[in-house]
Amino acid sequence: MREFIVEADGGSRGNPGPAGYGSVVIDAATGETLMEAAEYIGVATNNVAEYKGLVAGLKAAHQLDPTASVHVRMDSKLVVEQMSGRWKIKHPDMKPLAAEAARVFPSSQVTYEWIPREKNKHADRLANEAMDAGKRGVAWSPSASTAELDARAARAAAGGAPEPSGPPGDAVAGAARARAALAGARPSADVTATPVDDATAVAGEAVATGEAVVTGGAVATGESADRRAASGAARTAPPVGWAAPADLGAPATFVLLRHGETSLTPEKRFSGSGGTDPSLSAVGREQAERAAAAFAARGTIQAIVSSPLKRCRETAHTVAARLGLDVHIENGLRETDFGSWEGLTFGEVRERHPEELNAWLASPKVAPPGGESFAAVSRRVASARDRLTSAYAGRTVLLVTHVTPIKTLVRLALGAPPESLFRMELAAASVSAVAYYADGNASLRLLNDTSHLR
Repeated sequence: MREFIVEADGGSRGNPGPAGYGSVVIDAATGETLMEAAEYIGVATNNVAEYKGLVAGLKAAHQLDPTASVHVRMDSKLVVEQMSGRWKIKHPDMKPLAAEAARVFPSSQVTYEWIPREKNKHADRLANEAMDAGKRGVAWSPSASTAELDARAARAAAGGAPEPSGPPGDAVAGAARARAALAGARPSADVTATPVDDATAVAGEAVATGEAVVTGGAVATGESADRRAASGAARTAPPVGWAAPADLGAPATFVLLRHGETSLTPEKRFSGSGGTDPSLSAVGREQAERAAAAFAARGTIQAIVSSPLKRCRETAHTVAARLGLDVHIENGLRETDFGSWEGLTFGEVRERHPEELNAWLASPKVAPPGGESFAAVSRRVASARDRLTSAYAGRTVLLVTHVTPIKTLVRLALGAPPESLFRMELAAASVSAVAYYADGNASLRLLNDTSHLR
């Protein structure tokens, strides 16, 4: 069962006075904003506006998935207590609104939580946008809304991190840092250099020369020329940035799980698809179990797709056993073929193949001897991405794969250059998440979360 968070708010400038509401539906697993709603409702009280915001948020969640569980968060103590059944509803204006809210979902699917006003900024800003639009005599427009950006930037400016929407990890931290960058704030953490798959010291020696700065294209970027070339088809570029249409429906969300450790992982050896196909070690099996437990606790994964390599299939089947799902194989998610470097450490490759290694580090078009270039990997991963986003539109899918495919999906989503592959940290059994929208835009929601392993 999917789990949504609905945050709602309402306001009245006069109480009663010109009033409006705002509500937002969030994927509890990824922190993804799925839908926003706001409306100017004329002259009304704060309480009426609050209730109308609740009704709108519940209806939006129902439109996305009527079988979902919904956790409502509001800063209205009155609404939360009345809808929870702890306070009686006496006011005649409140009774029909409360009844309408109660009819949207069965009561067993909805829970309520009071939160302080400062933690309800997104819905609050939507409500104020609606009231501002009403004052101008126009309807609120989702395409012109900056409520999410404004709310995240305000939190960053105040020195507070956004609340995690649910385990595993803080699924919105990466997106919040990117939004803060759009607002002129500096990201709070560097992105460090790490290598490919099990060779965890490969690229760090070569390219860990500075800080990777999140730019305005980090969230909801358009499709880059690199992505268009990689997918083998010329496309019309989608609208870029926060002015893009917001009513695109639920995105295809890929929860990206790197496989658990193998015997090669602690030794930092190249382990691709070119001959070495190790099983999970005892540590790797434990990591897979912990990841499975975390996903089972959330209940939001709707399908599982795996690389064909053994370490991924073992990890995927461990999760699938907990979730009661089948595992589908996608060959495009396999790791890079490192050719004659398979099974070697970075130091051994530098000693035996110094010229080839330098050329490989300098260009994504260069392949290890007998192996596969990162440019070739990018093309097949982009092709797999396009197949999967089409097949799983609007759904949350677990992709169990390797370091290079995960980094490539992240890189393409951000429109980042190929050298960014060397500037991301991905631990064994770590979780990342990318959402893909109907207009071609993509949003990175999580990177290298390992909280489920602690």
